[in-house]
Amino acid sequence: MKQICVVGVGYVGLVTASCFADLGNSVVALDVDEKRVENLKKSIMPIYEPGLEELVKRNVKSGRLTFTNSYEEGLNGAEFAFIAVGTPSGVDGNADLKYVESAAKSIAKNMTAPLVIINKSTVPIGTGDWVADIVKGAQPKPIEFAVVSCPEFLREGSAIADFMSPHRNVIGSLDKDAANKVAQLHLPLRAPIVITDLRTAEMIKYASNAFLAAKISFINELADVCEAYGADVKEVAAGMGYDARIGRYFLDAGLGWGGSCFPKDVQALAYMAKEKGLNPRILNDVMSVNYDRRSAVAKKVEKLLGGDLKAKTIGLLGLAFKENTDDLRESPVVTLLERLIGKGREVKVFDPHINLDSIYGSNRNFILNAIPHIGRLLAPTLEDLLGWAQHLVIAQAPSLEISARIARSALPVLHLVGAPVPV
Repeated sequence: MKQICVVGVGYVGLVTASCFADLGNSVVALDVDEKRVENLKKSIMPIYEPGLEELVKRNVKSGRLTFTNSYEEGLNGAEFAFIAVGTPSGVDGNADLKYVESAAKSIAKNMTAPLVIINKSTVPIGTGDWVADIVKGAQPKPIEFAVVSCPEFLREGSAIADFMSPHRNVIGSLDKDAANKVAQLHLPLRAPIVITDLRTAEMIKYASNAFLAAKISFINELADVCEAYGADVKEVAAGMGYDARIGRYFLDAGLGWGGSCFPKDVQALAYMAKEKGLNPRILNDVMSVNYDRRSAVAKKVEKLLGGDLKAKTIGLLGLAFKENTDDLRESPVVTLLERLIGKGREVKVFDPHINLDSIYGSNRNFILNAIPHIGRLLAPTLEDLLGWAQHLVIAQAPSLEISARIARSALPVLHLVGAPVPV
């Protein structure tokens, strides 16, 4: 059993802390947000993630997982300290590292024994070296430490499964002994382990997300070509996916990508390229295609609904950037909702995982800045939405149960993603 401190209890930190605890380690999850920590001590989750509440409760009950606001308490006896704080986009598209800097300084000031500091947050190339300099400069007295990059590859909506059954774990460090210690920590997961240097590990994360975003932008652009020539993009994607060199994942045409990762990571990678005098043409086009897609779909929805724009009530199923999450950041559905409202539509929205009272931080700020009156547009239940709407727009892949309930409603349906609703 290892002693672990995880700094940050958002989508990445809370899943990381809970899963390591479930593997038998002693984990202290630390966050500077006192309300968030107090709520977690009462088993009130700051985010929605399938299975997370049960996982947290089980490990709190076993004594393997605790929560604190205190760095002194969190680092007491710790062998590993994971930094899993937010890295939002800055004004120019670069990653804002103020939370990483604050965490690194606080760790330096409160550590009392040798420590392996692990960057779990997605950070620009060179951040590992920068964190090492911060820790060294902020220590009251010299204490041995090493910095390791171990980027997360968790998908919101399936984060626990992704942690417990990863495709690979990437570990980067200039200190081979520290890298091996972090590798040992991940051995129970029985997945391939890639050990490399700090900067390469940091780049693997950015490159992976950028490539997946590119696949989505590609299939969305291809969808327009398919429509123009009468081909079925879903069957095209299925036919492509049988080729192992291409794969089936991330070839679903729809509204485009959003969330807290792809938008800022692709933008940050393009920014880093420009900083070195390079022209990231593909990355720029990946972003352009994605954001153009949102406007194009919104126009198409208006055209397909037809008639007097002010005369019809529209029910919108889904608000988060994808199913099985409450993350609204950069959700393409929000763009669609704004457009429909701007055209005079009466719109109500239902998302089974959205509760404004339980949304915190940048997630809450995003939706309130985009649509300040969003609370008035949310239908409390699916039945309320179906009973009110004259037309239903499905912007998020529904569960089988929700699909069946929609089919029974006999409402006209416009399906923007996934398989058609069964009839």
